[in-house]
Amino acid sequence: MTEVPTLHSYEPGRPHWWQWLTVLSLDAPLVAVVWQLALARVAGVVLRGHHTFILGASVWLAYAVDRWIEGWRVAPAQVRTQRHWFYQRWRWPTAVLWVLVLVTALGMSFTLLTRAELSAGLLLLGPVLVYLLSHQFIHRTHNWRAPKEICVAALFTIGVACFPVANNPAVLAELAPVLALFALLCFADCALISLWEDEVDRMHGQTSLALQFPRGRPVVRVLPWMIAVLGVTCTMHEPFRLVGLTACAALSGVFLGGLDLAHRRLGRQLSRALVDVTLMTPVVFLLWVWLRAK
Repeated sequence: MTEVPTLHSYEPGRPHWWQWLTVLSLDAPLVAVVWQLALARVAGVVLRGHHTFILGASVWLAYAVDRWIEGWRVAPAQVRTQRHWFYQRWRWPTAVLWVLVLVTALGMSFTLLTRAELSAGLLLLGPVLVYLLSHQFIHRTHNWRAPKEICVAALFTIGVACFPVANNPAVLAELAPVLALFALLCFADCALISLWEDEVDRMHGQTSLALQFPRGRPVVRVLPWMIAVLGVTCTMHEPFRLVGLTACAALSGVFLGGLDLAHRRLGRQLSRALVDVTLMTPVVFLLWVWLRAK
């Protein structure tokens, strides 16, 4: 059982402007949407606005409910992040908004998605619910549970690939190197957060990769640079149409590694606000594709 120290109540004040994406749980949905659009472009799949909304809403719903439950479970004196404080302070307005987004996303899913897309989404829903149940209730403090960072990376990658692959299953094999790089980036992102926020996890009374495997910290810090090397290697050997995304993965690895090197100077809060931004490099790829098409 993780020992939870007792401290005085945390009064964070108003978030800085650069924290709002994280506080409102919008950074992860943006990463998902950007990578989905880039994967669809590479796969030759045309996605519509409802695909973008459903994926973004689904990611937001998962992150928001996770933080809502965390804010509900943890005493105010133990909350140590702006994002959890926000969901604790605005518990019922965010619950109402969550239900509205859920109803809208379900309505669009059942009326606008194809059978293949809907089936793929429903297949993913089960593991997401199991993860939330395990992470927040059943195995919250168990040191032997599957690291949440691995679970999040796997579910996030499958979610991003869901609609492109459902529309063109044959492209999965070709996209495998890009998806593997993206999964590694997601894992590195979560693992670095676990290092930076190990005291937060202790205060909140839950385990994390950094607390479960403290000897693995050096490996986590090297991982972004390994991803960068793998991305460059893939860029030199993969088909031309994948080069843009493998290069984006390599660039994200460099950004992640650089952010980790600078996080002590930047501070935990700014580093946490920037970490998901480092994964949004496909914006450059999409902009380049758009400019070429004009």
